[in-house]
Amino acid sequence: MTIPDANPLWVDDDAGRVVRPYAMTRGRARARNDFNLISLVTATQPVPPLDVGMAPEHIQIVNLCRRPLALAEVSAHLSLPLGTVRVLLDDLLVRGLVQVSEPQPPAALPDDSIFEALIHGLREH
Repeated sequence: MTIPDANPLWVDDDAGRVVRPYAMTRGRARARNDFNLISLVTATQPVPPLDVGMAPEHIQIVNLCRRPLALAEVSAHLSLPLGTVRVLLDDLLVRGLVQVSEPQPPAALPDDSIFEALIHGLREH
């Protein structure tokens, strides 16, 4: 007969400490903001000491983003799903600890008539 461990650890030998993403986000699965994968995240100020409600992942994001990082990079550095990082970023935005810059859309390309005129001009010379 095996006796169950009186103090089970929430650890996986290969993965390390196991904490489900929904536990980090307090059950929230969706972010209020629709951040792009290449949105740049920049810390605006350090995390105040003893800030109530800040999870270790929040603090890690602020520390990582002292220089601008893309959302995908933040997710990769923390080994967290993108959805989880988006929810955590929402929390940090509310607190004013980060700013998120959305990528600018590419400049509108000229219409085809300009390209046709260019090709025609090149053929004549």
